Amino acid sequence: MKKLSVKNEAPQPNGQGIFSQASSGAESLRSETSSLTHGFTPGVFAKGDNPELSIIILNYNTKDLLENCLKSIKANTQKLSYEVIVSDNTSSDGSSEMVRKKFPWVKLIEGPNISFSNGNNRARNIVKGEFVLLLNSDTLIHKTTLEKTVEYLDNNKEVGALTCKLVLASGELDKDARRRFPTPWISFNRLFLGRGKQYWYGDKSENETHEVDAIEGAFFLTRKKILDDIGWLDEKFIFDGEDLDLSFQVKKAGYKVIYYPEVSITHFKKASREKLSDTQIKRKMEGVNSMEYFYKKNLWKNYPVIFNYFVLMGIKLLKLIRFTKAKLLK
Repeated sequence: MKKLSVKNEAPQPNGQGIFSQASSGAESLRSETSSLTHGFTPGVFAKGDNPELSIIILNYNTKDLLENCLKSIKANTQKLSYEVIVSDNTSSDGSSEMVRKKFPWVKLIEGPNISFSNGNNRARNIVKGEFVLLLNSDTLIHKTTLEKTVEYLDNNKEVGALTCKLVLASGELDKDARRRFPTPWISFNRLFLGRGKQYWYGDKSENETHEVDAIEGAFFLTRKKILDDIGWLDEKFIFDGEDLDLSFQVKKAGYKVIYYPEVSITHFKKASREKLSDTQIKRKMEGVNSMEYFYKKNLWKNYPVIFNYFVLMGIKLLKLIRFTKAKLLK
C-alpha cells in the first residue's frame, strides 16, 4: 500500500454528474453525541484517483445519524487518505441536502430503495481506493480505527476481510460482529433452542483477535480487488444475509476473515419495541427468505438431499412463527 502525503486540496470533479464533491479543508466540528469529534486534526482527503481507502455508507432516512458518522470519520482519521461515498436510497428526511451542504467533500450518489446489496453496489463504479469499507450510517468511528484496520489488512495478505470491535450504546459487544455460518445444527440451536453461544463465538474472548466465519456489514473492510473478483454483493439478498454471504465468498476465494478488537467503533443498533408496521413485517419475512437463499446457494451441496428438505421445512416453520408473532405485535 502506497502511503500518500496529500494536503486538503479540492478534488477535481469528474464531469459525469453522478456525485457531488467540492473542496475540503480544516473546519471545526462539534458532535452532539460524544466527545469523539472534539480536538481533531483534519483527515487526509485523497486527491485525484489515489485514496488508500474508499468508505461506502448506505443511507435511508437516517440524516442525524449519518451526520454524526461523517463527523466522526473526519475527526478521528488523520494518517490515512480516504474518500467517502454516501449512497442514498431516496431518503425523504433531507439526508442528501444535508450531505451537500455540510460535507461537500463527500461523494453523493442516489438511487431507489431496493436493498442493502443494491445500494452498496451502486458505488462500485466510482470506488477508487485499494481498500473498501462498508460502513453503517448508525456508527461512530473512534480514533485510529480506520488507520489500524487498514494497516492490519495491508500487512496480512492472507486476510481478505476484517471487522473491528463493534460496541453498542450500552457498552456491550454487538454480537453480530463475529458469527459462525448458519449450518443446520448451529441454526437449530440458536433459533429453536435459544442456544446462540456457538453461533456468536461465545467460546472466544471478545478482546482477542481471531479468525471467524463471518463479520457484520456495519463495518466490513476488504480489498477492492477481492470485491471485483467475487462480484460485490449478491443482490438476490433483499434484507439480511448479505454480510454472511459476502464473508462466505471471501473465504471461498481462499482468504481469511478476521475479528480485530484492537480498535472499535460505536454501533447504535437496537431492536424496536414499538408496534410493527407492514414494512417491518415484510422485512422479517425477507430475512427468512434470505436464510433459505443462503442455505441453497452455499450449504445445500454439503448435505444429503433428504436432509436438505427437512432443513427447508424448518425454515418454512420459522417463517410461519415469525409472521404470526409479528402480526400479534402489530
